[in-house]
Amino acid sequence: MDHARHQEHGMGTAHPGAHGGHNHAAMIADFRRRFWVSLALTIPILLLSPLIQHLLRLEAALAFTGSSYVLFALSSAVYFYGGWPFLKGLFAELKTRKPAMMTLIALAISVAYFYSSAVVFGVQGEVFFWELATLIDVMLLGHWIEMKSVMGASGALEKLVQMMPSEAHLVAPEGMKDVPVANLQRGDRVLVKPGEKIPTDGRVIEGRTTVNQAMLTGESQPVEKGGGDEVIGGSVNGESSITVEVHKTGSETYLSQVIEMVRRAQESRSRTQDLADRAALVLTLTALSVGGLTLAIWLVLGQHFEFALARMVTVMVIACPHALGLAIPLVVAVSTALAAQHGLLIRDRSAFERARQLQAVVFDKTGTLTEGRFGVTDVVVLGGYAEDEVVRLAAALESQSEHPIAAGIVAYAKAKDIGFEPPKEFKAIPGKGAQALVNGRNVKVVSPGYLEEHGLDVSDERIAALASQGKTVVYLLIDEKPAGAVALADIIRAESREALARLKGMGVQVMMLTGDSAAVARWVAQEMGLDDYFAEVLPGQKAEKIKAVQARGLRVAMVGDGVNDAPALVEADVGIAIGAGTDVAIESADIVLVRSDPRDVAAILELSRATYRKMIQNLWWGAGYNIVAIPLAAGVAYSIGLVLSPAVGAALMSVSTVIVAINAKLLQRVRLTA
Repeated sequence: MDHARHQEHGMGTAHPGAHGGHNHAAMIADFRRRFWVSLALTIPILLLSPLIQHLLRLEAALAFTGSSYVLFALSSAVYFYGGWPFLKGLFAELKTRKPAMMTLIALAISVAYFYSSAVVFGVQGEVFFWELATLIDVMLLGHWIEMKSVMGASGALEKLVQMMPSEAHLVAPEGMKDVPVANLQRGDRVLVKPGEKIPTDGRVIEGRTTVNQAMLTGESQPVEKGGGDEVIGGSVNGESSITVEVHKTGSETYLSQVIEMVRRAQESRSRTQDLADRAALVLTLTALSVGGLTLAIWLVLGQHFEFALARMVTVMVIACPHALGLAIPLVVAVSTALAAQHGLLIRDRSAFERARQLQAVVFDKTGTLTEGRFGVTDVVVLGGYAEDEVVRLAAALESQSEHPIAAGIVAYAKAKDIGFEPPKEFKAIPGKGAQALVNGRNVKVVSPGYLEEHGLDVSDERIAALASQGKTVVYLLIDEKPAGAVALADIIRAESREALARLKGMGVQVMMLTGDSAAVARWVAQEMGLDDYFAEVLPGQKAEKIKAVQARGLRVAMVGDGVNDAPALVEADVGIAIGAGTDVAIESADIVLVRSDPRDVAAILELSRATYRKMIQNLWWGAGYNIVAIPLAAGVAYSIGLVLSPAVGAALMSVSTVIVAINAKLLQRVRLTA
């Protein structure tokens, strides 16, 4: 599917500087600098222009010998310095045979400049220098505003690389020493301490721990790792030190492969034309054809060349209204500011515009629809104990452990306001749980494996049903007898249900991608009423799943927060990052939800639709008055003494610009429910 990606053709980026990897910030700074210099030069240009002097009745005060040459010199500086990006853009668009906004701007300023220069040096007519200068000012301002609202995703690869630690603890014959990760070779052994990132892909050869690789693989729960288990570079070691034998280095590693996928996906983005570009193309063809026709007809009718030329130039200049140059940027600026107030950061404008057409939203599960942390979902009592007693004893024991399951049980007890005492003689049961004395009783919280190992049979339909949902179930033993079971799972966000309901109400299908098991995915899908879900999806397959949904003929948004989501975020028609996620997911996305609230996905669609309506309205205001102005400028009503002069044309432009500005500001009245 040739779906649109990060546009490079719109008003703000069609000039050559937008291509070839030029620094985005440098381009913004360049437009800013050219705008302020041109604006400073425009003030004396206005004061020296005969038409402005006449309107202000300051001819006597401001006129002096040689003023027309000073006006010519100042206007030349604005034309060649301020107008340079548009002149470059003209050649770039003609080279690709896609004339658009740059062609229209360059055409208008060039006709105004060369005609006005000819008037200074003897040709009969009026100078358009003040229109030339103000047109360049407005267009530079429009580009500056627009480019500031569009941030490139070029930082994604850098953020990915930064996930890897720079040094590793190499276990060498002469002792342990810190070395750069880049120096590691296959077969080297490295020590990874608790809380540290694993430096590269390898296999555990000593020690046992849990590894948090949620940001890399999307698995919601830390994974137990012991002798012989594979570990991924960039994942975070849990509670114990481990020794890892290096198996992959450099470009072979999992993270490097993800980097390559993001790079390829970014390069494969297709282009789409901007609304303003299409309007500009129509106006360009209109200006050229009507301008040339005007000159020819007046000459055929026997008018002087100077009169015919003046009519042609007036048509050409009026055909590039100031309002059209601001029609899109003003709406973009207002919608970007409005979005930012609601915690929606728009990184790519064209993708934001496409959001109005979305037909499906695919959510990553862990950390997006869910909180990305273990929490208690069910408590099953056995042997006549009360539920609060089961929770109290389990929390007392687990209060001494740093394991994620333990943290979930303790947090649940605190949320239920169930108090507990610290245990005595706490001991970990490696790979199986923990035990301690609580109020003089021997209490254990153990895995199903411990029960099997010790021949303890707990057959209960309730527990079997919980396990079938993919939940993690641990058992509370009191004096070696089962007293209860606690089921834990990745907690579903309270806001997720509302978010999905709002999207469905807008006619959008909601789906889920996860690296978790089919059982876990099925449970979440049923709980939330999803239209579809994809389970056990390996990181490298996420972008493929997005393509598969697109192959159904749907325009798709991807919402995620992890490194493993980055290729899918780039592949989707619109990539949306949950702000609490990794920097790389944010850098790969078109839109960032700062508040990490899935309801904001619906807010994005609402704002996109409202923004598009304003853009269409503004384009009509910005270009629509040409339907009246261009024929009058050409002189169709000359026989009845009605000819549109440059001054009246300027007044019409001003009115159109004001209307466009007011209409853009009205976008602020949009209420984003969240």
